[in-house]
Amino acid sequence: MPDAGPGVGWRAVTAPPHRLLVITDTTSAARPLVAQVELALQGGPFALILRDKHLPWPRRLALAAELGPLLDDAGASLLVADPLGPVPMAHLSSDFPVPAPRPRVVGRSVHAGQRIDPGLDYITYSPIWPVESKPGYGPALGARGLAERARTSPVPVYALGGVTGPDRARAARVAGAAGVAVQGAVMRASDPAAVVADLRAALDSD
Repeated sequence: MPDAGPGVGWRAVTAPPHRLLVITDTTSAARPLVAQVELALQGGPFALILRDKHLPWPRRLALAAELGPLLDDAGASLLVADPLGPVPMAHLSSDFPVPAPRPRVVGRSVHAGQRIDPGLDYITYSPIWPVESKPGYGPALGARGLAERARTSPVPVYALGGVTGPDRARAARVAGAAGVAVQGAVMRASDPAAVVADLRAALDSD
């Protein structure tokens, strides 16, 4: 398998690196992914989860290498979803095994009722608010369900699902979340920099 190797511009950071996680989606992005991310970074740094698992691994790795320097220059960071080779930071599906060697940062997607491995660096917890694109994960948990999970989790919790704007980002923080993870709100935005700036301001309002 291809080795991510050194020199791709990924930052060495500790988790959680940012309060805002942005999840990629090349199929719905308003522009080619790199251009959309470059514009979004004008709103401030965030952690980017390179998802797009429908793409062949070599293509995802090439995207990671292209995005890495942009993120590095902006003080942002990159996590690769369910990597098929070594990466510095990874975000895993609920059933995807932790890669060996272990990345420096490992997060995982968690849904209601699932156990949280205390060895993780963070989790995303979903769905907090209704999401039409993923109805199969059960009813929305709401701010109350998020607060309960944040209170009992051994690792930082990021709210995922239906975070459509700053009001919900702020509500997630009030509920005890370390931050939020968003996809469509940034990927589909005509002005992703403004969306990121608004989300970051809401998350940092405390």
